[in-house]
Amino acid sequence: MSVPPSSACSAFPLSRLPAVNVATVPQRSPLRYPGGKTWLIPHIREWLANVQARVLVEPFAGGGIVSLTAVMEALVDQAILIERDHDVAAFWHMVLENGAPLAERIRHFTPTRELVSALEQSGVRCVAEHAFRTLVLNRTKRAGILAPGASSMRAGENDKGIVSRWYPDTLVARLQAIGEYVDKLTFFEGDSMRLLEPLLRGWGKDAVAFLDPPYTAAGGKKAGARLYAYSTIDHAALFEMMARCKSDFLMTYDGAPEIVALVEKYQFQAVRVEMKNAHHHRLPELVITRERRFS
Repeated sequence: MSVPPSSACSAFPLSRLPAVNVATVPQRSPLRYPGGKTWLIPHIREWLANVQARVLVEPFAGGGIVSLTAVMEALVDQAILIERDHDVAAFWHMVLENGAPLAERIRHFTPTRELVSALEQSGVRCVAEHAFRTLVLNRTKRAGILAPGASSMRAGENDKGIVSRWYPDTLVARLQAIGEYVDKLTFFEGDSMRLLEPLLRGWGKDAVAFLDPPYTAAGGKKAGARLYAYSTIDHAALFEMMARCKSDFLMTYDGAPEIVALVEKYQFQAVRVEMKNAHHHRLPELVITRERRFS
């Protein structure tokens, strides 16, 4: 009989920092992202204030909210984002290298089902087109899911349909804000499991890592495969890697039994943060660190 995640991680204490209402935290990323970590920002702020690192490495970057917050709030001098998904990578390449043309296209685009469908089925000839397509699909797909087979929004927010999450002025403002920090943001496209350790070894104790890997397949749900193009990693290898690295880290995970076992194996510290899903059920999320931080 499988052990439900809520039971598996119940031995860990609740974090003294609750999950926050995301509306109370600055929304810095233009991307909507399933499993986004805006709710975790108070933990990130306290963690980075205590470790006083120069560089934050964020593999599995996705929407990049942690890196953006870290540099915009001067919690670190530099952030390095890594993302394997080619669509998401195209977006970050464009934003950090030349965001002005992307902003101009956003200003003059109003999504319709026909336009979004045509954009989704079209090929891309350059990184600018690829980045724009990624953003449009991200803002018009249900929950921002870009994985193959994801459906477009139907009723959307306030029954506005496919345009309900398309805010041109807001998106342009976020791009412009990021543009002021491009000298502090570095992006690599590739496999985080190969890139992370050399980066941390190179920076040593001046660097820390924020890790938000894809969901495990706990309970046979396989949520990651539904949400992300690259949904499978070797979780045990990631824990082993962080155990041998000198750099500090903060990891977030679903409370799967195999993750609880890895925390205990490597004698890491963990706290629970109680999350609510769309059905208002409480689901435990683990915040894992090398040293005791939040209990």
